[in-house]
Amino acid sequence: MKRLSFVSLLIVLPAFISIDLDRLPINKIQVIGSHNSYKQAIDPALLRTLKQVDSSMVKSIDYSHIGLSDQLSMGLQNLEIDIYADVNGGKYAHPKGLDWAGKDAQTTPYDLQGVMKEPGFKVFHIQEIDFRSNCLTFKNCLQELKSWSDAHKGHYPVFITMNAKDEPINRPGFAVPEKFTAEVYDQLDKVIVETLGKQYLITPDDVRGSAETLEKAVLAGKWPTVAAAKGKFMFVLDETGAKRTTYIEGHPSLKGRVLFTNSEPGTPEAAFVIRNNPINELAAIQDLVKKGYLVRTRADADTKQARQNDRQMFEAASKSGAQIITTDYYIKSKHFNSEYVISFEDGKYIKRNPLL
Repeated sequence: MKRLSFVSLLIVLPAFISIDLDRLPINKIQVIGSHNSYKQAIDPALLRTLKQVDSSMVKSIDYSHIGLSDQLSMGLQNLEIDIYADVNGGKYAHPKGLDWAGKDAQTTPYDLQGVMKEPGFKVFHIQEIDFRSNCLTFKNCLQELKSWSDAHKGHYPVFITMNAKDEPINRPGFAVPEKFTAEVYDQLDKVIVETLGKQYLITPDDVRGSAETLEKAVLAGKWPTVAAAKGKFMFVLDETGAKRTTYIEGHPSLKGRVLFTNSEPGTPEAAFVIRNNPINELAAIQDLVKKGYLVRTRADADTKQARQNDRQMFEAASKSGAQIITTDYYIKSKHFNSEYVISFEDGKYIKRNPLL
């Protein structure tokens, strides 16, 4: 048998690695993604104004991201998108922060195409103050994902967590968000399927199959392989309480729904679990992963770890086996000086799960 030279080995090794991952079920990989992936920087003048009111809060939201397509092209495998319902359109078309920031904000055009006036879900962080987004509407975000996916056939599965934002801010001048009713959630499912195509989605029905409940399927190891999940997206509703209950009602085990839910183990819908503190919850996360659940955790939060160049939370997240680790710092911060940046050892954002 002809021996491979060192150079030849280097050439074929990435292919072996890819094939190796392809054979694994998606719960036996570990990926890195971004948190609040759509977010642009707050206008400087508005940031200065807000600091006078609540400097600690402003410090925690002083970060930004490159475009969704750019993140995916870097190799990130998870995105997070916050949505606000806007049934009639126009509710968030002119954020108050544009006026509070004055001339500085006006030098950076906002919504030149007028999409914020159209009916449908809007994408931003906090009403009135943290409103700049790389894709202002959810439909625009989905269209960008579709275009990127079409241009990168056979890409690794992309996990997308979503917050359904409807919490009011009890301050004068702040728009009061619309509640997420069952009908609003139906529209959410519909726009995802219509824009991306159902064949490009991993849904609860796909995983549950003929099992009695979604959880029983997951505990029996019924997640698709990486190969079967290539070119697809998996959406997760990152909500608990009434918002989660409303999404599940009428859909036991999430039958007919598009999104998975952050549901507690022991419930029929439990498949994907969110545990955001890998240091305090290390053992609990490891136990969940070993049982077969998908788990999302975080490498950093509120800019704290990045400002201190503290990697302890990321190291715990990696050790936990949580399949999805989110960060705001896959590239260095442009908002303050820090060497903090997150990736796996080889500079990649996907690998075999170290726990499994």
